[in-house]
Amino acid sequence: MKISTAKLLDELKSRTGEHLQYARNLLLRPENELNFRTSADSWSVLECLEHLNRYGNFYIPEISHRISSSATSPKPDFNPGILGNYFANMMLPKEKLNKMKTIKTMNPIHSQLNKEVVNEFIIQQQQLLDLLEKAKHINLEKTKTAISISKLITLKLGDTFRFVIYHNERHIAQAKKVIKNI
Repeated sequence: MKISTAKLLDELKSRTGEHLQYARNLLLRPENELNFRTSADSWSVLECLEHLNRYGNFYIPEISHRISSSATSPKPDFNPGILGNYFANMMLPKEKLNKMKTIKTMNPIHSQLNKEVVNEFIIQQQQLLDLLEKAKHINLEKTKTAISISKLITLKLGDTFRFVIYHNERHIAQAKKVIKNI
């Protein structure tokens, strides 16, 4: 499956822009709504974003480092890797979200959270947009990144971007469902 690199980066920028706008709109809501949960074991809107922030704390510096140390030239097309494509597609939200276990350090359930979580998410989305812009100048296949669960496994940068941004999409869809129940 070959994808135009420019189209891929544009699609990812568009999604990230939507995530950024959604987060800015969340700042207009009262904190008690953002901490509302539909059940004792479900995540609130702030917990959804805190989960994403924790992943962003790993992936944004990792991507930034790999981009700045890459000496590759861009290619017009991107070929996803088998593992990276699997991970990315697994993250895309579906009609009925399939539940997935998260590792303990990335699970924010019952954390004391406030709107700073939203502000951090906004900053991370702006950083992602900047990294997507920088990625135009390097090869998204040859540049590799480690993944959060093991530094021994690497993915193509294009797949890492897809994974991170689709993962954001998944949990924003989850946050939207919570808000519908308020």
